[in-house]
Amino acid sequence: MRDFVFNGLPSRVVFGAGSLSRLERELDALRIGRALVLSTAHQEKLARRIAESLGERSAGVYPRAVMHVPIETARAAREEASRRNADCIVAAGGGSTIGLGKAIALESGLPLVAIPTTYAGSEMTPIYGITDGGIKRTGKDPKVLPRTVIYDPDLTLDLPLSVSVTSGMNAIAHAAEGLYAQDRNPLMELAAQEGIAALARAIPELHQAPRDATARADALYGAWLCGMVLGNVGMALHHKLCHTLGGSFNLPHAEVHTVVLPHALAFNASAAPDAMSRIAQAIRADSASGGLYDLAKAHGAPVALKSIGMRREDLDRAAELAVSSPYWNPQPFGPAQKVEIRELLQRAFDGVRPD
Repeated sequence: MRDFVFNGLPSRVVFGAGSLSRLERELDALRIGRALVLSTAHQEKLARRIAESLGERSAGVYPRAVMHVPIETARAAREEASRRNADCIVAAGGGSTIGLGKAIALESGLPLVAIPTTYAGSEMTPIYGITDGGIKRTGKDPKVLPRTVIYDPDLTLDLPLSVSVTSGMNAIAHAAEGLYAQDRNPLMELAAQEGIAALARAIPELHQAPRDATARADALYGAWLCGMVLGNVGMALHHKLCHTLGGSFNLPHAEVHTVVLPHALAFNASAAPDAMSRIAQAIRADSASGGLYDLAKAHGAPVALKSIGMRREDLDRAAELAVSSPYWNPQPFGPAQKVEIRELLQRAFDGVRPD
């Protein structure tokens, strides 16, 4: 047994079908008076339903969350929360909405309650990301960790299959990196392997029956575990590449995670053999990188950057940005490895299956 240090994050999770009905009781426990409900424009209907259920405790709806949390959007949302005298933020949706909620909490100190409707997992982390001038900057702050997370599988029953698969792959990426993180520990390793396994079971089941309640609950359970892993350990190459590609080239968040993950794992395979073995075991495949590529492709997810909006002429710039400020990684990827990272991005661009 290797040495480790574990600092558990405080969190309250309410999980189960129909648990959205418990929102007001959760606000009572937090002594909340008025809550501003956030969403994307696409999920405004859900946000208004939640606001209506709160009655006079609602400070209204702000349906303007977008990908990668542009700093202008974050500033406008903070001003709106202040104008409406909100003393809490309720973020109902996926990573974009929860990310906006975190941006508000970061500057205002308002408590955040998250109601995830995808499998992104960001609701379990104190990690925030804000895009300013085409560069996505991330950080950690306990102020942005949601006080309560309500996981209601019923809210995911109509999640489109394409989003379900890429969102699930995004969650798997969080746990996969947790298995070789510099500050990993035995508890997070167990959570990571279990979370990956739950999502790897759920994705094929949802492909066959998108409204299967058991599969939806299994996927949300996996997302919770994978998000918890991301919140408790550091990020590495995969997340650095995705933050670069998403923030600087405006690629869709879950899709870029789906495409990049197999290639990041292949890059790290020789430096993290135990992690790769655990991932392969969880997904019941011969290899971590090839198995996750196959899982995505077999269920209709994109496997090439060129299919999600990346331009070939931007690959050099992406490699340069990634290696200019690298995260810790078991296989180093600083400026000296720029050629290798450029080759990785080329394979991801073309959608080549890793060995």
